[in-house]
Amino acid sequence: MRWLLAIVAILLFVVLLRLRLLVYTFYVLTALFLVSRWLARRWGENVSATRECNQSVAEIGDSVAVVVKLRNQGRLPIPWVLAEDLLPRGPVVQRPPRLRVSGKRIAVAMLAAGGQKTLYYQLHFEMRGYYQIGPTVLETGDLFGLHRRFPVNARPSYVLVYPRVVPLLGYDIASKRPIGEVRFSYRLFEDPTRISGVRYYQDGDPLNRIHWRATARTGKLHSKTYEPSTIAGASLLLNFHRDGYRAANEPLASELAITTAASLANALFELGQQVGLVTNGRDAVDRVREEGWEHDYRSRGAARQSVAMNEQSDRLRPVVVETARGPEQLTRILETLARLELTDGLAMHELILETRSRLPRDATVLAILSDVDPHTAAALGGLARHGYAVAAVLVTLDENLHFDAASRLLAENIVPRRVRSEEELAQLCSTALVR
Repeated sequence: MRWLLAIVAILLFVVLLRLRLLVYTFYVLTALFLVSRWLARRWGENVSATRECNQSVAEIGDSVAVVVKLRNQGRLPIPWVLAEDLLPRGPVVQRPPRLRVSGKRIAVAMLAAGGQKTLYYQLHFEMRGYYQIGPTVLETGDLFGLHRRFPVNARPSYVLVYPRVVPLLGYDIASKRPIGEVRFSYRLFEDPTRISGVRYYQDGDPLNRIHWRATARTGKLHSKTYEPSTIAGASLLLNFHRDGYRAANEPLASELAITTAASLANALFELGQQVGLVTNGRDAVDRVREEGWEHDYRSRGAARQSVAMNEQSDRLRPVVVETARGPEQLTRILETLARLELTDGLAMHELILETRSRLPRDATVLAILSDVDPHTAAALGGLARHGYAVAAVLVTLDENLHFDAASRLLAENIVPRRVRSEEELAQLCSTALVR
């Protein structure tokens, strides 16, 4: 509206001064301005883009082919259009990069009436994650650069890259205990097939508990005592708080923690044991925009900013995959680990307090951590004192950090195991974690 008022004001000025040559020049420039504006709008409305991605699920090291087709749906030729298929900036510029690109995802083309242009490029996934591909930001305008349009086309595609799973070697397959047999600190559950001793009869003991031979020999009622039952499976308690990983070791330490959790979940699943996951990380799905596509913007920066995934998520609710058995359990855990991101939400000790009621007592609570502060050590020790079987795996690349973390866990009678590389991870279960 401002440009229209400016044109009227200038026109009145030159008419009042009777500057005929300037009036004719002004008419020509005004007509050129209006025609350019109209053409830029029509070209922006007529150009469109579609995307084809050959797969939506991948593994680390896989490549995905992306094809973007630009089309002119109008009857007028488009002299130029700049197309860019957007990718998340962080995974590309991070060192080492999570995502590598080969081919052209940015191109300038001239489209005849009804014509099209095709862009081909490939994505090489170096790390697990949940990646947004697109949308496609287009730029076109008149030949004089007076008017430009930035339409956004081709709704984004998403690729889920699973974390690496390392086979855990050395455990006894026959025992079906990939992390060793774990005994309860308190006799909450007992195994009636394993007699540990005899005691005097107590009111309330069932008849099938009476030890008749000892009763006949002593003339007084005696009852059997049983070994506490072993615990099968584990609830993986993964700390993915940003403060739990030193910046100097990132992203190696956090990715190794994800690989450790995925490998343990896979080992438990293959042996038919129950497995679950509890973490304070952020699910990348929470940052996905559900609307805002197919708009025309005033600048390329505004188009980029409005269609990218949200940078922040204010979710504080823990990410939980309930401990269970089943053919789909491992898939759910791997998908959750693939999408997991570091967050500054719940601290580890807050996560334990928040989810303790959801941790089954017949499965080991297996904490996977990089750093252990006094609050986290006390929270894990509290679980053990309340009858949970607690074990810990320390994913630490720093010797001093490992010493401090291990000392705090040992003070709570929790013996940790250390993982410094995928090679060490493969030998993690060669002996029992907890006896």
